[in-house]
Amino acid sequence: MTQFADEYYRRLFDTVNRIGVRNGSGDGMTFSEGVSGAVGLIKAGIKGHKLMFIGNGGSAAISSHMSVDFWKNGGMRAVAFNDSSLLTCLGNDYGYRHVFEKPVEMFADGGDILIAISSSGRSENILLGVAAARKKGCAVITLSGFDRDNPLSSMGDINFYVPSSAYGPVEVLHHSICHCILDAIMGR
Repeated sequence: MTQFADEYYRRLFDTVNRIGVRNGSGDGMTFSEGVSGAVGLIKAGIKGHKLMFIGNGGSAAISSHMSVDFWKNGGMRAVAFNDSSLLTCLGNDYGYRHVFEKPVEMFADGGDILIAISSSGRSENILLGVAAARKKGCAVITLSGFDRDNPLSSMGDINFYVPSSAYGPVEVLHHSICHCILDAIMGR
């Protein structure tokens, strides 16, 4: 068991050192440049605007957690669109592919910021949510994993990519990246 744990964390630390970041033009950035870019985007756009988080499964849990942290600890208006009644209503009435698109269409205002989290970067409902945010004039930050060229990894103004095909490392590092951005905004 000790060997497993040692190897698990060796792989996780290796993955941390290989996190990829691209801007909206597809140009590569260092991780610290990506965090600085996300911090700048949020700081410049948050006054009078809000952060919106979307994600499925473990990414939904990250979305909920981080929306609370951004408003409670960071003093920013933030919301996650993953309430069970919202998801089941929209899934039933419009189809699951539209469960994030519809609330973004309804609640997003130009200048808001969407943070889209998807391990695979291929979830249709996340991609449609990002497209809806773009139509409303929102900035977008994405966090994805698995395949480097997944669709989500090029849809944001800042795009973080975790180079792993396993949910655990991708989700842990997505959560960590969100905390890093918030802590940097708060000057910790």
